[in-house]
Amino acid sequence: MSMTTSEQPHVQRSAGPDWWAALTLIKPVTWFPPMWAYLCGVVSVGVPLTDVMGLALLGAVLAGPLVCGMSQAANDWCDRFVDAVNEPNRPIPSGRIPGRWGLYIALGMTVLSLLVGMLLGPWGFGATVVGVLAAWAYSVEPIRLKRSGWWGPLLVGLSYEGLPWITGVVVVAQGAPSLPVAAVATLYALGAFGIMTLNDFKALEGDRLHGVRSLPVVLGPKRAAKLAAAVMALAQLGVAGLLLLWDQPFYSIAITTLTISQIFAMRVLLRDPKGRAPWYNAVGVSMYVTGMMIAAFALRNVGGL
Repeated sequence: MSMTTSEQPHVQRSAGPDWWAALTLIKPVTWFPPMWAYLCGVVSVGVPLTDVMGLALLGAVLAGPLVCGMSQAANDWCDRFVDAVNEPNRPIPSGRIPGRWGLYIALGMTVLSLLVGMLLGPWGFGATVVGVLAAWAYSVEPIRLKRSGWWGPLLVGLSYEGLPWITGVVVVAQGAPSLPVAAVATLYALGAFGIMTLNDFKALEGDRLHGVRSLPVVLGPKRAAKLAAAVMALAQLGVAGLLLLWDQPFYSIAITTLTISQIFAMRVLLRDPKGRAPWYNAVGVSMYVTGMMIAAFALRNVGGL
């Protein structure tokens, strides 16, 4: 009772969110994957980076702070009741983002993302529209693909890794990606399904309570962790195999080595899937995204086939 009475006057006095709460809402730590994937796309085209630096920087800002930040605000607004159970100190359930300000921030950033997307030409704008629609489809009722442990992580993986990679390609090349680029980007996007499944471990209790059928809820932590680890490993081994087929053996060996290292880390993860999921997201995912950039550089040497 004492905590409630001490917090409530602060919430009532606040006409809007403070800047730190708003920044926390859009989660800067989550911006890295789509920004990195976009830069992988730019690199994979083979154009000197100095020639496309403006497009690279603008696209990275769009992919990370804007579209990804918007998706985080939208997700937190739509998840505010679940977060009240899982993480009550988050900006919205704690009251640091009062009233409907979480929704206003998400809508405002949606509009801003579309306006910035126009600066990247028709290909870039089209990709921005797809990213924005995917973000809202993941979180908002009645679609709310987050409820599914299969469709939700798949959509996020495609949106976080595949779409930004392809966007980086089409913005620079002003045309559709080559078959090798599309294949590698797709494999890494599918592998990110595993990353997103591991991310669901932190919301296990609230998901159970509110009927969100994440894979840790449906399969149990152990089986969900095994599936996530297998998907990540198979996607990377698939990329390594393609690079070997395309006469890029050194890049293939580098990615295979990173994957084997992750497999050893996965064995540690499986000892305590729920407790060690954050650790693996830091260690294993770092190796995963390193392999992405290695593959991007390899694709510079591969033709359109």
